[in-house]
Amino acid sequence: MAEAVMLVVSKIGSVLVEEITFAVISKLSEKVTNLKELPVNVKEIGNELTMMNNFIKRISTTDLTDDVKAWIAEVRELAHYVEDVLDKYSYYALKLEEENSVKKFFAKANYITVFSEIANEITQIKGKIKNSVKRKDRWLQLSELTPYPLADVQRKQSRDCLLELDQDDVVGIEDNRKQLTEWLYSDEQGSTVITVSGMGGLGKTTLVANVYEREKSNFNIYHWMVVSQKYDIAELLRKMLRKFWSLEDTQLADLDAHELKSAIKERLKDSKCLVVLDDVWNREAYSQIADAFQNNKANRIIITTRQDQIASLANITRQLKLLPLKHSDAFDLLCRKAFFNSMGCNYKCPQELEKLANDIVDRCQGLPLAIVSIGGMLSSMPPTHYVWNETYKQLRSEMANDNHIRAILNLSYQDLPGELRNCFLYCSLLPKAHQLSRETLVRLWVAEGFAVQKEENTPEEVADRYLRELIQRNMLEVLESDELGRVSTCKMHDLIRDLALPIAKKEKFGFANDFGTMIKTDREVRRLSLCQWKDKTVLQVKFLRLRTLVALEMATSPQLLSSVLSESSYLTVLELQDSDITEVPASIGNLFNLRYIGLQRTRVKSLPESIGKLSSLHTLNIKQTKIQKLPRGIVKVKKLRHLLADRYEIENKSEFRYFKGVQAPIDLSNLEELQTLETVEASKDLADQLTKLMQLRSLWIDNISAADCANLFATLSKMPLLSGLLLSASHENEALCFDALKPGSENLHRLIIRGCWAAGTLKCPIFRDHGKYLKYLAISWCRLQEDPLLVLASHVPNLTYLSLNRVSTPSALVLSAGCFPQLKTLALKYMPDVNYLEIIDGALQHIECFYVVSLPKLDIVPQGIESLRYLKRLWLLDLHKNFSIRWEKNGMHQKMQHVPELRVKD
Repeated sequence: MAEAVMLVVSKIGSVLVEEITFAVISKLSEKVTNLKELPVNVKEIGNELTMMNNFIKRISTTDLTDDVKAWIAEVRELAHYVEDVLDKYSYYALKLEEENSVKKFFAKANYITVFSEIANEITQIKGKIKNSVKRKDRWLQLSELTPYPLADVQRKQSRDCLLELDQDDVVGIEDNRKQLTEWLYSDEQGSTVITVSGMGGLGKTTLVANVYEREKSNFNIYHWMVVSQKYDIAELLRKMLRKFWSLEDTQLADLDAHELKSAIKERLKDSKCLVVLDDVWNREAYSQIADAFQNNKANRIIITTRQDQIASLANITRQLKLLPLKHSDAFDLLCRKAFFNSMGCNYKCPQELEKLANDIVDRCQGLPLAIVSIGGMLSSMPPTHYVWNETYKQLRSEMANDNHIRAILNLSYQDLPGELRNCFLYCSLLPKAHQLSRETLVRLWVAEGFAVQKEENTPEEVADRYLRELIQRNMLEVLESDELGRVSTCKMHDLIRDLALPIAKKEKFGFANDFGTMIKTDREVRRLSLCQWKDKTVLQVKFLRLRTLVALEMATSPQLLSSVLSESSYLTVLELQDSDITEVPASIGNLFNLRYIGLQRTRVKSLPESIGKLSSLHTLNIKQTKIQKLPRGIVKVKKLRHLLADRYEIENKSEFRYFKGVQAPIDLSNLEELQTLETVEASKDLADQLTKLMQLRSLWIDNISAADCANLFATLSKMPLLSGLLLSASHENEALCFDALKPGSENLHRLIIRGCWAAGTLKCPIFRDHGKYLKYLAISWCRLQEDPLLVLASHVPNLTYLSLNRVSTPSALVLSAGCFPQLKTLALKYMPDVNYLEIIDGALQHIECFYVVSLPKLDIVPQGIESLRYLKRLWLLDLHKNFSIRWEKNGMHQKMQHVPELRVKD
């Protein structure tokens, strides 16, 4: 067996880098390390897979022929088969080990049968490996193992597509062009680096080329150089010298990189130089030649890149990040390309096509490359409603098959390391335009085995780093950030998703069946997405190899769910968020591999006791369901890391409750690996239970009484890793004493408190001693005799988010000069006593979102509000009936016209 596996590896050469799934190899290596008594054949498989993992990390490949890719797909299926066998073996081996001697004796026959089946499967694997090697030797020639330069061809095609735009066709770049031009002629002496970054297809090269052609004549020396993914420093320097000094190749052939840089530096002496380094993929490409530009003149180096890490080579004041075109500019660009043959039309879109043209622009989501390509295609078609409508219906496949679009976006995918490719493709399985939660993605990737522990970093921390890397590479777009500056939600551009889905399917990674038919689905599929599926007539279907089922917003057929749970014995992830289900079948307990269950915002009322059999479960998300009590067996799931279990409740106006916690199970302390616990009800023994849960990072507790405070808060203060804490009283009149809440760790940065403060003041230890570490603070149901803004500004100065909700205070609130210098969001809601709000000059210097909602006595415009120059969103809603009249009378709409989102209503 070992020889056969190694023979495959040795034959792979340079073609295997991303093609054997990195996650499979990593997970199998980890699994084999953790198992004790493996049969020799199985152990050999695991050991060789470990070597394969190390081997894969050392090799790289791009642009393989179709025959090579077909053979690699076969090898991938073999790796998947091995994964199934090892998962099956690990489950039964560990189960047998846990049995007591009596049960082992009576169950021996059953285990013999299982292990005999596994032995037969191992024999089949050995045969498949042998056949794969023979097939490769028979029809895979050595020449096919050599990558061909398709990447360079694709890069040239995509660049030419954008550079072929006439000057009159370049739209929506005026502000960016003006900014770049100003930077070229700034006062800085010496070399100044300017970077232009953004996802592929945004027009970075087009913009810079436009500026370069306009301004190059104002520099003594100028040069445009394409760097790309594959480059040779010495050759880049030779090209530069040939351009600068008109030297022959023979004069440069014997010069090394150091000599070439010295020659360039001499040539640039006392000269003003403009150099464009286009399409840079790593920082070393510039750092290795940077010293060639050091002189006393104002050299300007413009770098275009898809990666934020490379963009940071420039000072923050010289970084330009491109965004998608605004709709009006995108519409203009489409018309210029689609109707350029129309005589006398001045590129005007016919009225009958306006709606379709707008729909096409929406589909391209402001990506110039897509708009140019689709516009060019439409220009060759009759401008009739029928033809354009037929094209629009096929737009997804048209764009995915467009050579220019595929070329430029495939380059970004090919540049991803193996572990990032899995994470990237996984995002494509989620619905179009879906807001991807950082926490959810991290937990899913960990459950899938994409992120494993590295040194002192937990799998969650590794997955979090992978997400940051995808964002830095502009493969995902940030929608919101949290109080620490981390991404909170992000999304995948629709066009990138359309291109990623065929890759995921071809590489047998997964399949997204968007509103399709079950008949077309591969029964051997490993990951299946049925998001937003509305067909309830689906018959029972068997997916024997299914690892992941993602069915967000699905009108779930009970038959389908039962079929999946009974037939897909290797299922690892079951994500049914927002789906129309009311019951979880008891057969879920048979899924020995299940690591993730997502039932958020479903109508499920209870979980079966069989949940306790899921020994591999990492994440259980039942937030905002109707589940009031967890099954007793949940405490047997020793590997559980994230338990999210609050139940949704329609607001009760007398108590203003939004959710309630679930009852903490007896022996909660058994779950020693818990990192997240949201939300449990306080009980007499909760403090004692929590003393053993020292791995907790986020903890939400509901239904706290005054009698619970001392013990409970003392325990919380000892948790070394706690970073997020929610404390909610049993009702809004329950007075809680926070004197015992004295966190010993600096990690606690997010605090949410709902309850009446016994002291009637915010001057307590949690703020006085720990306040400087808090970044996020939300307070509700509080009755105070003091201005909370003044107290918090003094004790909690570093907040980036502050919310006061249903807080009784004095009638006047004042934001003093210099207060909350880092605050990005401030929300003042349902505060019945406030009739005056003043913002002294110098307060809230970086505020972006300001919500003033339901302050019924506030009838005058907040003093100083016009001084908030960085506001992106301002809501002034449900205030005194005369508020909007005074707002208009003071001409505030004119004064606040710099705010993109402004809502004012009595």
